[in-house]
Amino acid sequence: MLLIKNGRVIDPKTQFDQIADILMDQDKIIKIGKNLSESADQIIDATGLVVAPGLVDVHVHFREPGQTHKEDIHTGALAAAAGGVTSVVMMANTNPTVSDVETLKEVLDSAAKEAIHIYSVATITKGFDGQNLTDFSALLAAGAVAFSDDGIPLQSSKVLKEALDLARDNQTFLSLHEEDPELNGILGFNEGIAEKAFKICGATGVAEYSMIARDLMIAYDRQAHVHIQHLSKAESVKVVEFAQQLGAKVTAEVAPQHFSRTEQLLLEKGANAKMNPPLRYESDRLGVIEGLKSGVISVIATDHAPHHADEKNVADITQAPSGMTGLETSLSLGLTYLVEEGHLSLMALLEKMTYNPAKLYQLPAGYLAENGPADLVVFDDQEDRMVSSDFASKAANSPFIGDHLKGQVKYTICKGKIVYQA
Repeated sequence: MLLIKNGRVIDPKTQFDQIADILMDQDKIIKIGKNLSESADQIIDATGLVVAPGLVDVHVHFREPGQTHKEDIHTGALAAAAGGVTSVVMMANTNPTVSDVETLKEVLDSAAKEAIHIYSVATITKGFDGQNLTDFSALLAAGAVAFSDDGIPLQSSKVLKEALDLARDNQTFLSLHEEDPELNGILGFNEGIAEKAFKICGATGVAEYSMIARDLMIAYDRQAHVHIQHLSKAESVKVVEFAQQLGAKVTAEVAPQHFSRTEQLLLEKGANAKMNPPLRYESDRLGVIEGLKSGVISVIATDHAPHHADEKNVADITQAPSGMTGLETSLSLGLTYLVEEGHLSLMALLEKMTYNPAKLYQLPAGYLAENGPADLVVFDDQEDRMVSSDFASKAANSPFIGDHLKGQVKYTICKGKIVYQA
């Protein structure tokens, strides 16, 4: 048994926020209360620390199969644990893509060996071809938790409509990457910095919010659930808000990088700050924060996208792949740019990083309760840290290396076992 003593226990599901002890036996919480004196094999003194549900990140890329020089499921799991994350949902843009039951079972078999909970979506279309839908019912039966062609927008409105009907009939949903290729230039560069500093046509805002508008109206018509991934534009938040008020079944997420920094970071950190969608203007950063505050955006997810250093360190930045590692900095970015700056309470931040994403994907996670899962994070919300490049991930393509942030994970506990200790 494992006993955590004297921590500030926060449970977003019940809004519980008190100094308390938590006793765990194997993979379940046995008791939550004050001054628990039961004998335990291990005792953690959490005085002055926050004890919360293990973080739930529903947008990660673990690159297995086919791109394991960047990351694999094992190193991705280690990175998650180091960031306080005990449940993740992997995207399906592997090689081959997770478009059939055989590939899905392969990744889930590999995932089952890890110390944290790892789930996977399947692709909407076969091999990301944008045209031929996968077998939703068979993939759901084999363990897929939703469907996404993340990284490749669905250009055909007809295919989208058919996919939404299939998702609705199978009581599941689509997670969509929204950037219309026909309205974009070179990806990874916001249109402002692209023109001024790089003299190129970059990724436009209208490519994002116009595609969101199209897709949400089709989803509204079909009465199907759509989840919008990594919003980056203030206008996108307004479009989602409009659709929600209309009665559309729509949820949305934002990545920590988009509420933390702007396009200027590209000039400071180069290719490590290149991502899709790109870092935007300060008005957009504030816009997505307003979306978090209002509840229009209910989920924070990292879009953890590891790349090999050689891939990022090319002479021509336009040829570098987009994406950044995010699992090991997400909590600190939330504490620094949302809680410390007074935008969200600690309870509200944790709700968007635990209970809400777990509820969206119907995962048995994201809350603290007796007989509930023994998945927790223990962290110091006030400790200052300097982000180093010594990540548990295979990759270190983070533009936040060298930054001073708030918050330090002390322990990550999954299935009642300590899987990370600072």
